[in-house]
Amino acid sequence: HAAAELDEVGVEAQPRRTPAPAWLPTAKGEEGDFCLRSSDCAPGLCCARHFWSKICKPVLREGQVCTRHRRKGTHGLEIFQRCQCAEGLACRLQREQGPADASRLHTCQRH
Repeated sequence: HAAAELDEVGVEAQPRRTPAPAWLPTAKGEEGDFCLRSSDCAPGLCCARHFWSKICKPVLREGQVCTRHRRKGTHGLEIFQRCQCAEGLACRLQREQGPADASRLHTCQRH
């Protein structure tokens, strides 16, 4: 796809929002910094798609809404990806007292 080819040409094509590019090994990316993979980001952050680039976003905490991937194929189509739940948490359907399909929200919950 086109984004991968852009990386090869030269990094100057990307808008510079951060003082130090996230791909330099000097510092781990903070929230909102560009990244290529989650290891580029500081602890507690993951690398997730945001529009057509990828930035460091916070890993989800207990009670936060998470994305449950029903089919593996849909994963690549998200424009705004969320991080996975933090260690020891699982993305589960929230059981609300109310109408059967009231929220259908998935949240990070303890195992």
